[in-house]
Amino acid sequence: MIHPYVTQLRFVRSELLRGYDGLSAEDGLVRVGPMNCLSWIIGHLATQENFYWVRMAQGQRLFPELRGLVGYGSQPTTPSLVEMISAWKVITTTADVYLNTLTSEMLKNHFELEAKPMKESIGTLLFRNLCHYWYHIGESQAIRQNLGHQNLPEYVGDLPEID
Repeated sequence: MIHPYVTQLRFVRSELLRGYDGLSAEDGLVRVGPMNCLSWIIGHLATQENFYWVRMAQGQRLFPELRGLVGYGSQPTTPSLVEMISAWKVITTTADVYLNTLTSEMLKNHFELEAKPMKESIGTLLFRNLCHYWYHIGESQAIRQNLGHQNLPEYVGDLPEID
């Protein structure tokens, strides 16, 4: 059975994509004030999943260039929306291989970085990942509103049944 937190992560991922529905490649590059552009946001979220669930959990290195392009603390950039969505899809599909195996007991464990346990547990990283998505979903909708986009999705979409 898929862990309920993983189900929540999948839901928030779908909400991110729902918020990008109808977005043009051109508008995905527009920066509003000090905010990053929409293409940066999706690449940025992909970078976090890549680090946690692909690199730390599975020892794989996908899209190493993303960290410098859209990682935390990087300079503002306007990467291709199509490329960022494509990378996000590859990363989240790869991440799911690990996430599908998570149990409540595993959430208490810690990944090792440079031969030392990371400060935060896997469960805390998963919670951080969920919150990070919600933060940027709100930001992305504010950007779209500032761009004059109409008929944007309302918070929160259809919720799946929880067993």
